[in-house]
Amino acid sequence: MLRRHELTDQEWELLAPLIPRAVTGRPRVDDRRVINGMVYKIRTGITWRDLPERYGPWKTVYTRFRRYALEGVFTHALQQVQAQADAAGDIDWLVQIDSTVVRAHQHAAATGRKGGTNGRTNRNDHALGRSRGGLTTKIHLACDGRGRPLAILLTPGQRHDGICAQPLLERIRVPRAGLGRPRCRPDHVIADKAYSSRGFRAYLRRRGIGHTIPEKTDQKRHRHNRGRRGGRPPGFDREIYRRRNTVERCFNTLKHFRGIATRYDKTATSYEAAVSLASFLLWARSV
Repeated sequence: MLRRHELTDQEWELLAPLIPRAVTGRPRVDDRRVINGMVYKIRTGITWRDLPERYGPWKTVYTRFRRYALEGVFTHALQQVQAQADAAGDIDWLVQIDSTVVRAHQHAAATGRKGGTNGRTNRNDHALGRSRGGLTTKIHLACDGRGRPLAILLTPGQRHDGICAQPLLERIRVPRAGLGRPRCRPDHVIADKAYSSRGFRAYLRRRGIGHTIPEKTDQKRHRHNRGRRGGRPPGFDREIYRRRNTVERCFNTLKHFRGIATRYDKTATSYEAAVSLASFLLWARSV
């Protein structure tokens, strides 16, 4: 019987071949039951100790999740489902980028240890930063034209979007179904004013990527003040820019997972694995 917040048969068929299997050792708990426990935890935001008994020992589910996080299992699964969609011509390469700030719960903030590094260093290591809302993490996201995540980058909450634009785009790697290098270059990028900088526009031009990014008011004024030396204004298509709400809808869907909308994971590795698993489910429901 399929319960709420559990994998459907279609989702499990996509994920099952990508789960590592032990060659030796004693028989382990059923993989699907354990993965369902992970999905339930991320979907509801409960603590690991409060997992329902039907998913088996909570420590088994947590240990398996942590191992998969360190091995990048869910990131690999996300890339594989993207590869299947790309082979079927199902990816819209009109890519939108943006970020959202996530409040860190006090359990996530307790990363310090006596005798270890100081609190500031720990927060930076785990993508936790101090901003107006307290301890926060920022999720930088690149999604395709249908609102499905292509790449994810975690930073402390106070990090500026423009600094993370290039590293975020360089995380797009959609493997080919056959031979050939992964696809890393979008056809076009849409972003808001936070990404308007000469350096980022030059980076996109070098890679041959079209872009629709509105110019900031102070940048317009500076260009006008320079006269002819200010150069021509960057191209801007209002009709294309209307599609930027797609990335906002993608964030909204991801935050239906309570474990994503509020960060409870102490380490950036675990939290990124949770976001990757949620992103995989968005893809699995659309292919």
